[in-house]
Amino acid sequence: MSTVLVISGSPSKTSKTERVADHLARRLTAVGRQSDHLRLRTLPAEPLLGADTSAPEIAEASQQVHRADGIVLATPTYKAAYSGLLKVFLDLLPQFGFNGKAVLPLATGGSLAHVLALDYGLRPVVSSLGARHVVQSFFLIDKHLTVTGDDLTIHEDSSGPLSDVLEQFEKALDGVPHGTALGRTA
Repeated sequence: MSTVLVISGSPSKTSKTERVADHLARRLTAVGRQSDHLRLRTLPAEPLLGADTSAPEIAEASQQVHRADGIVLATPTYKAAYSGLLKVFLDLLPQFGFNGKAVLPLATGGSLAHVLALDYGLRPVVSSLGARHVVQSFFLIDKHLTVTGDDLTIHEDSSGPLSDVLEQFEKALDGVPHGTALGRTA
C-alpha cells in the first residue's frame, strides 16, 4: 500500500486550506492509500524557523516526508505566493527530500489572479527537491469552499476538476514503486 503525506501550510486554525487537506486525506484513505496529514502550524516555531532538524517534532515531520511515497502540498495563497510557513518547512528538507515521490501541489485563494503562484512559485521548488512526478497543480477559489461546522462542501465547479487531479495523482502514485523513495526498500 502506498503512503501519502498531506501537508497543509496554513497558519490558521480555521483554515479552509486545512479542511481541503483533511478532505483529500480521507478520500485517499477511502481508496486504499495510507494517508497522514501534517499540519505545519502545529510544529514548534523556534526550531522550525531555525531549521533545527534535531528538534524531535521537526525530525519526525522530516521522517514523515521521507517515508511517504506521495506528497500533497496544500497552501493558501498570500500576496500571489504560497505560504511562508510552507516555504520554511520545504527549506529545511534535504536537497532531494522529494526524491522518487509523486507530488500534488494545491492552493486555495480568494481570486484566480493568484493561480500562477503554484506553477511559477511552488512547482520549481518541488522540482528542485527531486520529485519523481509533479502532477498538474490545482487552485481552489475560496467562494467554492463552504465550511459548516466540521463539514466542508466543495462547489461542483471545483469538485469535478479536483477529482480529476486527484485521479492523476493516484495514477502517478501507482508508478512509484512502494518503499523505494530515497533508497528505501519495501
